[in-house]
Amino acid sequence: MADILASNETVLLSITTDHNSFATERRFPSNLLISDLKAKLELITGASNETMDLQVLDSNHDLVMKLDDNGRRLKSYLSDNQNQLNVHVLDTTVKVGDFEDVSGVPKFELSQQEYEKRGDSVLAFKQKNKIGRFGDPDGAGGDDPMSDGLRECDINVGQRCEVCVKGSARRRATVMFVGNTHFKSGLWIGVQYDEPLGKNDGSVDGKRYFNCRSKYGGFIRPNDCIIGDFPEIGFDSDDEM
Repeated sequence: MADILASNETVLLSITTDHNSFATERRFPSNLLISDLKAKLELITGASNETMDLQVLDSNHDLVMKLDDNGRRLKSYLSDNQNQLNVHVLDTTVKVGDFEDVSGVPKFELSQQEYEKRGDSVLAFKQKNKIGRFGDPDGAGGDDPMSDGLRECDINVGQRCEVCVKGSARRRATVMFVGNTHFKSGLWIGVQYDEPLGKNDGSVDGKRYFNCRSKYGGFIRPNDCIIGDFPEIGFDSDDEM
């Protein structure tokens, strides 16, 4: 296949493996050598750089080709105007479930009494913000943290986060909006993704909540937003997304 992409362009890889159920999406420079790509995928998937096989799959998960020449560049496997590949990582030296079996991991246990004394728990958060039964003097209120009655949140504009929506790969972002919206009730978090993996530009149905580039914006529930000191995703970053 022809080398049709400029060296400063990128390729979006949807990455899956046999040895765990997690999937992720990452962008890589199109002129990256396959040997260097394997080194980066080793840190993301846990498969060995020396023994991994890279397969390109179609939308039906059927084999299209193999990325088996370490001396070739990623862009040489692309057809005209193509900038995305579904890459499946195989490594027979890794057992299925090696990175998911937590049965041998020591578990932190806390008694109910100790839990009630903590100031950083979900219970303490609900008590502080009078959510659910803590906001009803008769004790008969609901217990939905997404209710319109929620006026405070520990998530603030400008914070870095990881978006963890069930069934989707983790994505890093910056919080741009916290509050109620016109499109659905409850509390929503507006985020600007590090990569163009969103659904909008900070507006929905013509109403703007924040500004960002097209396909970089999105709205999620607080439960899907993990706040932390997450570095911004870059092409040379080896952190998993």
